[in-house]
Amino acid sequence: MTKQNDLLNFFQQHKENKILKWRHYFDIYDRYFSKYRGKPVRILEIGVFDGGSLHMWRNYFGPQALIYGIDIIPECKKLEDDGFKISIGSQTDRQFLRTFRAETEPFDIILDDGGHTMRQQITTIQELYQHVKPEGLYLCEDMHTSYWLRYGGGVRRPGTFMEYSKKMVDQLNAWHSEQRRLQPDSITKSTYSIHYYDSIVVFEKKPMSPPEKMETGDYRIVDHAKMTTQSLSKRVRGRLYNLTSGILRFLHLRG
Repeated sequence: MTKQNDLLNFFQQHKENKILKWRHYFDIYDRYFSKYRGKPVRILEIGVFDGGSLHMWRNYFGPQALIYGIDIIPECKKLEDDGFKISIGSQTDRQFLRTFRAETEPFDIILDDGGHTMRQQITTIQELYQHVKPEGLYLCEDMHTSYWLRYGGGVRRPGTFMEYSKKMVDQLNAWHSEQRRLQPDSITKSTYSIHYYDSIVVFEKKPMSPPEKMETGDYRIVDHAKMTTQSLSKRVRGRLYNLTSGILRFLHLRG
């Protein structure tokens, strides 16, 4: 039996302020947002457009939700008459975002549905990711623009939000980097998981510590001593091979 999705139901019945969404977004929203329903959740949507999605969030989360919006269009300020808190400014204006951060409390959910250019998406996460509560959510949607040239995108093109977020995946695993090629940073220490979907990435925050390897029980089937000896033997052979190859390359260059 298919689970009822109240966000989708609202969208399909809504006839007032305009809402633009891709169909599969509603299941993603409900998967992560349902735990906040009926609670005093703090949510910020960047790119409020005509205000329809703000009304959708109000219907979904309930009357206790505090819903903020950021948009570059001054007319969006009128949405405050409907009970929302609206700030007017640009996603690429770092000073505006820093002032907003200083004047508001951290949010449970920040959703970037703004202009979708690479500069907008990267600037916004750099300035506002820290403004998500320690166990909150940050979502960037319409990430397909990372593949659209007119938005500054392109497949594996340096500087896209997709490539930027892939580096965040590396930082998620920085504790395991050998030769200290990756250093644990604020992303490593505050991000629990990163989930990719068609056009959306979801960052789940949670205070993180270096991972702890655990063991229990005794070896009953595997000869651990033999395995360890074989493993060491392979590592020694590998290092000798690398050393020999390096010497041969050096001699070849000298010759």
